[in-house]
Amino acid sequence: MRIALDAMGGDDAPGPIVAGAVKAVAADPELHVLLVGDRAQIEPCFPPGTFPNDRLEIFHCTQVITMEETPVLALRKKPDNSISRCWQLLAERKVEAIVSAGNTGAMVAGGLRLRRFLKNVRRPGIAAVMPSLRGPCVLLDVGANVNPKPTHLFQYGIMGSIFARHILQRDRPTIGLMNIGSEEQKGHDLAKETHALFNSSHLREQFIGNVEGRDINRGACDVVVTDGFVGNVVLKVSEGVFDFAMKMAAKDVLGALDAERPRAQQALQALVERYDYSSQGGAPLLGIDGICIICHGSSGDQAIKNALGMAARYTKAKLNELIVQELELEASTQTEDEDAV
Repeated sequence: MRIALDAMGGDDAPGPIVAGAVKAVAADPELHVLLVGDRAQIEPCFPPGTFPNDRLEIFHCTQVITMEETPVLALRKKPDNSISRCWQLLAERKVEAIVSAGNTGAMVAGGLRLRRFLKNVRRPGIAAVMPSLRGPCVLLDVGANVNPKPTHLFQYGIMGSIFARHILQRDRPTIGLMNIGSEEQKGHDLAKETHALFNSSHLREQFIGNVEGRDINRGACDVVVTDGFVGNVVLKVSEGVFDFAMKMAAKDVLGALDAERPRAQQALQALVERYDYSSQGGAPLLGIDGICIICHGSSGDQAIKNALGMAARYTKAKLNELIVQELELEASTQTEDEDAV
């Protein structure tokens, strides 16, 4: 299992990125990580005795795309950047997956430039695992496609359903379409046309209709489909609310529990560890020929370790092969319907 890790991507790179790679390799004897970036900056970050290692390798490049740069312009002006080199390794089949906590826009743009989409995929989408009262669900897209077409959103439903079935272990995943109300006639043309696509497809029995933002954490469905703009706002609001709620709980609740304070602190810490974004590691860019995991910019070593483990797990689950099969099934169903007409 060979994975290219963008060692220069992230708010505090390369330190926590390298540390995460070391942890991941120690935890999984089948994992081989190529750290992509400036060798002079990467090598000093290795703990004593961990490098050189036959499962930790450096792929040297000289340039970095920062979080503030415009993605497409930066990719063009900096051809030897770590993100482009990760995509190059994937395109040349030298790795099976890539992981980065760098500029999300540049990661997505790099994939779009290569056009390494799975068969029948119109546009890739980023899938984020969200907590709910019924267990985790998946929200997509959360940032890859801010101006989608109805067919793009419909395909996100297909890919999200496969993800929920094989990663979240849902036998028959239910699918909801993000909207401003649950009524079928609600929303703009994009929502209405997408709603009609689901109702006329082989997924109609899994499709529960429109869902609202509050329904995500209630666990109304296993897959929530939306455009990248709304999805990204929902994701970041959720992260902010969670952080706010935990800090208020620590301040107000723990302050009122003198005798039981140690136990309450342990319970609160367990809650944070269970639902914090670092427990997932990152979000996969579904629809790409290969596995691509996009991490939070502030990811620490544990989040990077988990992201590498996630990339390995998704590769072993053969998610891409399942997506291709499902899309081919839908394409053949549409052809049969057209022939019948």
